[in-house]
Amino acid sequence: FQFQIKGLVSVKVSLQSKQLHDLLGNVELSLLYKASVHGYKASAFHKRCDREGPTLLVAYNHSDYIFGGYTSVDYTRNEQYITDEEAFLFSFQGKFPVYIKVNSGHYARYGNAGMPNFGQQLYFCKNNQPVVYIRGGKSFSFNAERFYGNDTVLTECEVYKVKQSKSKPWRNIRWTSIRRDELMQMMRDHKPLVTSVSRVRILMIGPVGAGKSSFFNSINSIFAGHVTNKAMSGSAGTSLTTQFRTYPVKDGREGKPLPFVLCDTMGLEEQSGAGLDIEDISSILQGHVPDRYKFNPMVPFQPDEYKASRPASLQEKIHCVVYVIDASKISLMSDKLEEKLAVIHREISSLGIPQMVLMTKVDEACPYVEKDLYIIYLNSYIKSKVQEVSSRLGVPVSCVLPVKNYSQELELELNCDILLLAALQQMLRLADDYLDDVDVI
Repeated sequence: FQFQIKGLVSVKVSLQSKQLHDLLGNVELSLLYKASVHGYKASAFHKRCDREGPTLLVAYNHSDYIFGGYTSVDYTRNEQYITDEEAFLFSFQGKFPVYIKVNSGHYARYGNAGMPNFGQQLYFCKNNQPVVYIRGGKSFSFNAERFYGNDTVLTECEVYKVKQSKSKPWRNIRWTSIRRDELMQMMRDHKPLVTSVSRVRILMIGPVGAGKSSFFNSINSIFAGHVTNKAMSGSAGTSLTTQFRTYPVKDGREGKPLPFVLCDTMGLEEQSGAGLDIEDISSILQGHVPDRYKFNPMVPFQPDEYKASRPASLQEKIHCVVYVIDASKISLMSDKLEEKLAVIHREISSLGIPQMVLMTKVDEACPYVEKDLYIIYLNSYIKSKVQEVSSRLGVPVSCVLPVKNYSQELELELNCDILLLAALQQMLRLADDYLDDVDVI
């Protein structure tokens, strides 16, 4: 990741740089103030830290807690309440950092000539002493035991200037755990624009082995909180999915279903009489194919007479189509498969259903991205692949989303989650566009 620390830096902060990156994203940290060097004095703190822009305060105690707070607003001595919607507190506990956002509508800090405070609740080096002090307040909701183990004696306190990295990505994205949580909450809160539709139905179409089932498993993993493998996925030469499957996703093991359904199909194959039939796709789009229907490449789906004469409800129809394409095989796509995809694209377009591309296996396509997924939107090769698949499938570049599905990992990874959730967010937005235009009878 593009995370750099400059100056006289604590060894512990260097070891925790991955967690700090997860909180702050693409930034450089420069040390402004170190209490053990510059003194536990408010005058020394303000001399070095006032009017330096966004800063990160990092404190340490004897119980090996590393904790502190971020503010995007200058430190000053002006005796004023500070509003800062970006402010948060953090504490490192094991693998994942704990972070607490400032509560909406409350002040993040109070600027004065003393040592730093957050929300007039959490005071660092109060009265020029190596201690942390807590008093009641509503700006931040946190528990002292969980936050710093109730150990109020500090061994060190540091303040870093936070600067955004100069590298300019070709697509902007926030790589922070705060952003992941925001995206997850957006999915939970999403309500389809038409009241008769309780859950958006998203159809996944793509060649064998591109990662359709793996995408469902990956989204399911994020909301389960651990890597799952509910849908059969793999890298077989022929499609592992032989049925039409509709996969709802729950918000945690005991949680309620989220407002979308991912529909998985048999893989596309270039030869006729193999893989998913184009006529089957038409039946799926119009909501006629039931869950667990077993595909027969030789005989397209035939709805019974009653269903054929009755139009499916809007709830049963597909609201967004996603082409799942392996980034490492875009240039190897055969003319026959490209022709097949073009026919499918025309059929879907004629029904007014929005379409986008999920470009999977970006780590296999580019060794630099395999090493560090964070650089994906700084990488010119991945950008060229996005443009190529856009041109081949006739889908706008803005509707091509690169992702890495979970396949061999045992633990969730922040950057992987953010790419997957950003792609899902785009699917829900496109489905909203469709539902906004559709005539509800």
